[in-house]
Amino acid sequence: MEQLKRMAVFATVVEQGSMNAAARALGTTASAVSQQVRQLERDMGVTLLTRSTRKLRLTVAGERFHEGCAAMLAAARGAGEQLAQMRDAPVGELRVSSPVGFARHLGPALAPLLAANPGLRLHLQVDDTLIDLVEQRIDLAIRFGRLPDSTWVAHRLGELRMMVCAAPAYLAARGVPGSPAELLAHDWLRTAGGSLGAVLELHGPAGAVERLRVQARVISNNQLSLQQMCEAGLGLAVLGDLDIEDALQSGRLVPLLPHWRPPPLGMYALTPQREAQPAKVRFAIEALRRAMAPSGPKMPA
Repeated sequence: MEQLKRMAVFATVVEQGSMNAAARALGTTASAVSQQVRQLERDMGVTLLTRSTRKLRLTVAGERFHEGCAAMLAAARGAGEQLAQMRDAPVGELRVSSPVGFARHLGPALAPLLAANPGLRLHLQVDDTLIDLVEQRIDLAIRFGRLPDSTWVAHRLGELRMMVCAAPAYLAARGVPGSPAELLAHDWLRTAGGSLGAVLELHGPAGAVERLRVQARVISNNQLSLQQMCEAGLGLAVLGDLDIEDALQSGRLVPLLPHWRPPPLGMYALTPQREAQPAKVRFAIEALRRAMAPSGPKMPA
């Protein structure tokens, strides 16, 4: 490593034209620069510079050696510039993991960022299973609800408001529940990851809370498939408003018990724990926060 340092000093001396100028560029003294060059000459066993009171001149060996030293110094500077660019501007590949149901919101959220930064590329991995984020080299993972303990950092983006929904055809056949207790008589669709007798918590007027143990007729690890089965009339489901905005507007789904809501799910961007996040990750988090803000176009009132 000391040899590489002396080579860089030598290249700087030639670049600057004198020991004094090189010392100023390196933030050291002319004597220290001279000592580094002399030690390099001793190590290499050749004279690299001939010195006079007014100027320095490269020897033939020094000219050839300088080519390699200058290339090494240029490569080091280029590497530093690339690293600074990654720190200060969103460039390179951004690897994002998202649940299936939320992935369609990433395009509108990240499109302005990608349009403004041609050097940024997006690799989107869509999966409802909990993949190994480290193995997949994920920079940013979208997650909802209670987060598992991990070394990853959670950046809150907002929240997903939940509601109990059903298809008009199902309600026509089975009736519209008028109270939380009546929900127990209906077929349920739910996500995997819990027992069949999961507890449904509903918050109502004046701080009232109902906890119902509902039996699931259909269980899936994919939220989008549950929504599709709910629209097909197979039962009731707890769905997020971001996912079903179009279905509600078109009438494919109907919200039930509007004064009784499940607790909202926190929406997070998980990132590896680092002293400083790359610019591509910081910019992506801010873009997602803007898109998911309550006043934004993707959050229904």
